Amino acid sequence: MRHFPAFLDLAGRTALLVGAGETIERKAEPLRRAGAVLRQAPRFAPALLDGVAIAIGADAPEEDLRALSAEAQRRGIPVNIVDRAELCSFVMPAIVDRDPITVAISTGGAAPTLARMVRQRIEAVLPPRLGALAALAGRFQARIRRALPDVAARRRFLDAALTGRPADLALAGRDTEAEAAFAQALDAAEATPLGTVFLVGAGPGAADLLTLRALRLLGEADVIVHDRLVSDAVLDMARRDAERIFVGKARANHCVPQEEINALLVRLARQGRRVVRLKGGDPFVFGRGGEEAAALAEAGIPHEVVPGVTAALACAAEAGIPLTHRDAARTLTLVTGHTREGRLDLDFAALARPAQTLAVYMGLSTLPALAQGLAAEGLDPSTPAAIVESGGSEGSRCLRGTLGSVAAEGGAWSSGRPALVLVGEVVRLAVPADATTRERERA
Repeated sequence: MRHFPAFLDLAGRTALLVGAGETIERKAEPLRRAGAVLRQAPRFAPALLDGVAIAIGADAPEEDLRALSAEAQRRGIPVNIVDRAELCSFVMPAIVDRDPITVAISTGGAAPTLARMVRQRIEAVLPPRLGALAALAGRFQARIRRALPDVAARRRFLDAALTGRPADLALAGRDTEAEAAFAQALDAAEATPLGTVFLVGAGPGAADLLTLRALRLLGEADVIVHDRLVSDAVLDMARRDAERIFVGKARANHCVPQEEINALLVRLARQGRRVVRLKGGDPFVFGRGGEEAAALAEAGIPHEVVPGVTAALACAAEAGIPLTHRDAARTLTLVTGHTREGRLDLDFAALARPAQTLAVYMGLSTLPALAQGLAAEGLDPSTPAAIVESGGSEGSRCLRGTLGSVAAEGGAWSSGRPALVLVGEVVRLAVPADATTRERERA
């Protein structure tokens, strides 16, 4: 972050504008709306800065603009010389005004036109009467604090009220009804309600592969309980003040046992907190989401499952491998490569049947045993296969070959990152995305 964003209270304070012309008039308008007292002059003189809170210059002689910048900065007065980043101590943002809501967009002076384009997009999304909704909440601020002393309880109430019926009425211009609905909702709010746990799939790692519901819940969570497969890019989508608890697991190395995770989720919910249990991929595909949901149900904790893009989908898409194809595979089988009591407890006869695709999760370390078991049931070792590492995220890569070759080479090829094994004739039909296209889409 190049510039620290801040909002100045200029009501009743003096703002100096040096210069004359259309540009300086455009800069004057938002200052007037902010309640500033304008002091305007075509040329600069040091005395003009006396008692000034902010200064802006444009369309004035070069020596005046440089003098204004130097003297303002010497006095510690924020100064902006339009389109002259080297002479500025602050940047004038593009502004979305929904008083009392203000959205400011800046590119650090690098591309003001782009900032205006972003502003136009935000303007199109935000309801025109959004400020009325903010004002409604502001009128109840003291009453909310008295009724709901707990911060988490207040946040939950406001999340509901600002997206429910009071909000609908305020945005429709029915202010009296909106105020009554808001008051009614506050009277019915519980000071210490039971929290809710959301079992959320974080997908394969790329933040733009999150579902919209997952993104919304990350912005509303009081606490996020996450595993090691959740990327920093996804965690950056969460509320900045949300508590984060890491409970990651690696093969044969459980940071926190599953029973303790279950108990943690129950305990946090009983504290009245809004909990997001964030899991790589999908919670119900080899993610133990079913165990956590059962524990929450047994404890009487409200919970919801939010699906995510599972590894089979992400890895196959990254490698251009169709998981099903009418000429090669009409069945898709998801299987885990984890051992049970030291051995692969799998129905190899069923897995060796033709015309299907096998997607093997967490199977790299046991891939030789998997290949051996499939071969024993008649699957040809020359069957096409691939290992996709970090599919659906930055740094993904793929090793293609046959079941026999990837089983022999996979251990040495792996970098230790999460990987999925795909087995079946569909691997032969792979049409990898053009690397240039992929980079352009990511940019």
